[in-house]
Amino acid sequence: MKKISLIILLLNVFTIAVGFAQAPATVTKSSVKFQIKNLGINTGGVLGGVKASILFNPAQLATSSIEATAETATINTDNDQRDEHLRSTDYFDVQRYAHITMRSVSFIHKSGTNYIGKFNVTIKDKTKQLDVPFTYTENGDTAVITGVVKLNRLDFGVGGSSLVLGNDVTVTITVETNK
Repeated sequence: MKKISLIILLLNVFTIAVGFAQAPATVTKSSVKFQIKNLGINTGGVLGGVKASILFNPAQLATSSIEATAETATINTDNDQRDEHLRSTDYFDVQRYAHITMRSVSFIHKSGTNYIGKFNVTIKDKTKQLDVPFTYTENGDTAVITGVVKLNRLDFGVGGSSLVLGNDVTVTITVETNK
């Protein structure tokens, strides 16, 4: 009888603890935009198919986490021929590498709504840790995270050396979630 009572007590404690655990926010809107110089002219596009697990609490940065993916096959630059080339083995090789992923390592609060997240970014099975400055704002029942990061496409094996295509890519990520 004591064993059954102890088991019931432990189950109740576990249930209460799980109830107070931070639940992932549901992504309601997202946008991933990129910009790169091609022949000296800024050109860009978007990635879709964004999925994320966001457990971000400004008061508990040590236990916060963000993990997100975007589908490489959704790349869109408003130029069908260029998009097909970007999906090829020369660039994103979408048949072998269907996703780009970001996994948070840590967060630092800078000031106000400004933060820096250290993220492991993986493109084509190459992972690099990047600092991503972002803002986190709350408005009613929603929260918005907006970050901008510059990365070198060659670090991830995207495209070869080129005299006309820049190496630096600016990526702007915006995610709206429920709180």
